[in-house]
Amino acid sequence: MNEQLLIQQLHLGVVSAFAHLVDTYQHLVYSTVLGIIQSKEDAEDVSQEVFIQVYQSIKQFKGESKLSTWIYRIAITKSLDWQRKKTRKKRFAIVERLFGWDDDSRGYDPPEFHHPGVVVENKEKAAILFKAMMKLPENQKVAFTLNKVEGLSYFEVAEVMQVTEASVEALLHRAKQNLRKELKSFYEQDK
Repeated sequence: MNEQLLIQQLHLGVVSAFAHLVDTYQHLVYSTVLGIIQSKEDAEDVSQEVFIQVYQSIKQFKGESKLSTWIYRIAITKSLDWQRKKTRKKRFAIVERLFGWDDDSRGYDPPEFHHPGVVVENKEKAAILFKAMMKLPENQKVAFTLNKVEGLSYFEVAEVMQVTEASVEALLHRAKQNLRKELKSFYEQDK
């Protein structure tokens, strides 16, 4: 089914069109969300939220960009929103521990993360890289994830992030510099 026909059917509320949309874009959404959130269970939940948002907002989609670009934007927004909520919860958990309200269910380190797109021999190195990516500023993390993990071109990343290609290039440059610093300190600590 071509994109224009799919969009028309989605605007009309055709259930099979939405099922086709989910089948077509579920891997893209899950992989993108997982690259940012780095938790399989949470990525599944956020991916469902993305498709709920797509279903609820499809009538506002004007076709000014590709459908996949619009879906990427929703996936990134939902992922970053989830991460902000998680950060707020962590901050509150610190306050709870300070005041002795800790119930021992918070404050644990998550298990090591492995992205399903990473080759088995590279899983250990990839886990270290993904951990370092979590420390990047949001816009650098998004640009790096879309370009290096999802394989989008600078042009496609620029469309998704609604910035210029030069901005994407600068974000990726800064992300690489920050990752080099982070990974250098990691490997120095590991010695």
